Amino acid sequence: APKDKKVKTPVKTEEDRPSKPKPPTAAVPPEVRSERPHQDDMHKQTNEGKDPGKPAATFLPGFNKEKAIDLLYWRNVKQSGAVFSSVLLLLFSLTQFSVVSVGAYLALAALSATISFRIYKSVLQAVQKTDEGHPFKSYLEMEIALSQDQISKYADKILLYTNTCMRELRRLFLVQDLVDSLKFAVLMWLLTYVGALFNGLTLLILAVVSMFTMPVVYEKHQAQIDQYVGLIRTQVNSVVGK
Repeated sequence: APKDKKVKTPVKTEEDRPSKPKPPTAAVPPEVRSERPHQDDMHKQTNEGKDPGKPAATFLPGFNKEKAIDLLYWRNVKQSGAVFSSVLLLLFSLTQFSVVSVGAYLALAALSATISFRIYKSVLQAVQKTDEGHPFKSYLEMEIALSQDQISKYADKILLYTNTCMRELRRLFLVQDLVDSLKFAVLMWLLTYVGALFNGLTLLILAVVSMFTMPVVYEKHQAQIDQYVGLIRTQVNSVVGK
């Protein structure tokens, strides 16, 4: 009997220590602890996982960077053709008429189309004795306002680009680096010849045409273009190295 008491006594003291501190996480149930990382990930996805290239759903819904690339690469010929022809028509109109006239004519054309369609649907509903409501009801109920977060984001970007541009111009005009200022002077001198040949609208038309043609041409003839560009770079580097 005494031997049994000696054996059992240390076992009891090992198991029944009341003063042993527990880690802080022991008070939290394991299922709650397992859910916390998931909740943190969800919070990061909602706040930080937003794609900046995508606009908000309340403004230009469905249009994002991928759609713009599809337009420039003519993935959908009808959409790209409609956008390309509309932009070119607008720019050519601006070469012949003032901005005020072009804006007024566009507004009149849009109003003529919407008013005619509205009257047509009203007459059709009266004849068929149906009550379909306003034909543009879905568009009238659509929210197109910019949110405060979007305005703040775009304002911050504009402010950043403006400050960067102002600092760069100050550096160039006050000759902080003589070589960079001389390069800028040569660029301005070349632009005087460009301005003598083309006006701003002509350059804008050329830029739009290049945007809708160069990506497709490069995609179809990428190997040949890369080869010629590599040869030109080699020649330029050899000349500059001398």
